[in-house]
Amino acid sequence: ELARGVAAGLHLGGQIRVVRAGEPVADAAFGEARPGEPMSRAHRMLWLSSTKPLAALAIAMLWERARLDLDDPVARHLPEFAAGGKEGITIRHLLTHTAGIRMLDTGWPELDWEAIVERVCARRLEPGWTPGRKAGYHLASSWFVLGELVRRLDGRRFERWVREELFEPLGATSCWVGIPPDRLAGERARIAPMFEIVPGAGARELPWLGERQLTVCSPGASGVGPLAELARVYEMLLAGGEWSGRRFLAPQTVAAVTARHRVGLLDHTFRTRLDWGLGVIVNSAHYGDASAPYGYGPHAGPRTFGHSGARSSTAFADPDAGLVVALAVNGLPDDETHRQRFERITAAIYEDLGLVGSVARQ
Repeated sequence: ELARGVAAGLHLGGQIRVVRAGEPVADAAFGEARPGEPMSRAHRMLWLSSTKPLAALAIAMLWERARLDLDDPVARHLPEFAAGGKEGITIRHLLTHTAGIRMLDTGWPELDWEAIVERVCARRLEPGWTPGRKAGYHLASSWFVLGELVRRLDGRRFERWVREELFEPLGATSCWVGIPPDRLAGERARIAPMFEIVPGAGARELPWLGERQLTVCSPGASGVGPLAELARVYEMLLAGGEWSGRRFLAPQTVAAVTARHRVGLLDHTFRTRLDWGLGVIVNSAHYGDASAPYGYGPHAGPRTFGHSGARSSTAFADPDAGLVVALAVNGLPDDETHRQRFERITAAIYEDLGLVGSVARQ
């Protein structure tokens, strides 16, 4: 399926890592990073919204360390956030996309972090929105607030926190969420660009590798790195919060993050029903909406959790199958073509591993 997508012009190339029962069964690059340049496993790929669970894990660690409670009003830790009728929004509302501050131009990447946070804090609650009772995917706004909560409660900027608390201990040292300016020159050449796939016109490179896009942290969107390293986050979660002898989260915290906290609500951004854990999407295929975005394919178990990035990436863990998948491609076709492409790929993973049906999972 991966090669078929290259041949069909849906992407130039990509990376995939699949781990079953703790053992890698696929760890490969395929196709090209750009015309004439083979994709390698060391290329850094843009994760887009597949970045989002990292900020949720930061909040989970602070929760475990008793620095916050999930039902704390955000304004308890970030007083200026109360402006515009937002005093009732809690940290849990941010993590489950039920806060009601969706449609906001954050100013990223042109604005600096402080100006972005100020803009989000000044935003009024959407009219007719009751936090926690209405749902709609927040592209970026709430994730800047989560990142600022990390900074206020921990003292480190989010991009430094994620390096020191997640990436470096996981050995994922090629990953960033905001590349330090002094590292940009060395990193930029290793980043695979992204291409808009235009029917009849081929692939057009997107202008997403600018200096500010790569250096100004967006906690919900600006992750870059090899997919094999992003997969380690899910390998750690599937192992109950432990990796290579290091404890990141207690098993009960991992269980809380990946449980369904938002169930059955219509998502007013995607116009479909999606269930959410804390910053992760829990398999929502049982609602039967074949056009729903961010799915994990037809064979994923009901407890599967993870996140995807716009028309290009996904990373998830299926506890019932003991499976971790991290996949990214560098071609962005239209939404429906992408959904079908990833449905075929994820289905093929389960089928190739004999994981279709409950007996195969045992």
